[in-house]
Amino acid sequence: MTDALQLLATAHEGEGRRALVTGIAGFTGRYVAQELRLAGYDVSGLVDAAGASVDLTDRAAVAAAVAALQPDVVVHLAAIAFVAHDDIERMYQVNVVGTRNLLEALAGLAKKPSAVLLASSANIYGNADVEVIHEDVPAAPANDYAVSKLAMEYMARLWMGRLPLIIARPFNYTGVGQAENFLLPKIVAHFRRREARIELGNLHVWRDFSDVRVVAASYRHLLAAPAAIGQTFNISAGKAYSLGEAIDLMDGIAGYRIDVQVNPAFVRANEVVRLTGDNRRLQSVVGTLVPPPLEQTLRWMYEA
Repeated sequence: MTDALQLLATAHEGEGRRALVTGIAGFTGRYVAQELRLAGYDVSGLVDAAGASVDLTDRAAVAAAVAALQPDVVVHLAAIAFVAHDDIERMYQVNVVGTRNLLEALAGLAKKPSAVLLASSANIYGNADVEVIHEDVPAAPANDYAVSKLAMEYMARLWMGRLPLIIARPFNYTGVGQAENFLLPKIVAHFRRREARIELGNLHVWRDFSDVRVVAASYRHLLAAPAAIGQTFNISAGKAYSLGEAIDLMDGIAGYRIDVQVNPAFVRANEVVRLTGDNRRLQSVVGTLVPPPLEQTLRWMYEA
């Protein structure tokens, strides 16, 4: 991967420093934790004295865990991140109130972290009527998940004067270990099982797919960049693929053609048609990004 991302870890940049990664056991959290450990950080999740995971919606437990850890940097990933999640109330509780509990706890520390990165989502842009979406495009969320993330961003602004916040808006990304209820892992799993057919929703949607390892490296570099504080960054590859194109790539990787059936039950209301991210602001702070082609990421997932 080092040839795909020209962002090498600064030697021992995290040595003697503690990193808190909420959601550390999740798909993204595992890669972010690995990236930070390679840079020398002592990495922990949000746990209590017994080592059990802390519920973000438990305000007192979050405050106690943060006070015990005293983190130097924070990457806040813990969230309900599945757009079609059916417990809407829980989604808002975790994504908005849970984040507020974390920020309140961090702001109460005598020694504040040097950087706190909050993972939002490019879903907040909705169906933007621009070809490539930059950070100043007005938000137009089209589902409850996107609304919850935008609400989190607005809530976080209340803490900008007390904490060194960075907002990251990742576009779609994938990699080994992502659950099959996400689209690309579902497609790859069907090919790995040599299944003859697959049922999908709308094939005529375009997504900017990044490799999770690039996302993790981008987060680490933002934490180390003083110029990132107070800013919002798209995390994207800058190129969109249709689902049909992704299927064609997997046909070539697996060596056979799968029969694709459109299941109306999988077609979402208020589907965002195209999401392509402008990543120039990110590159101006962290350096040149050369993300791997989607085919390379899909092959990694297929062969894992």
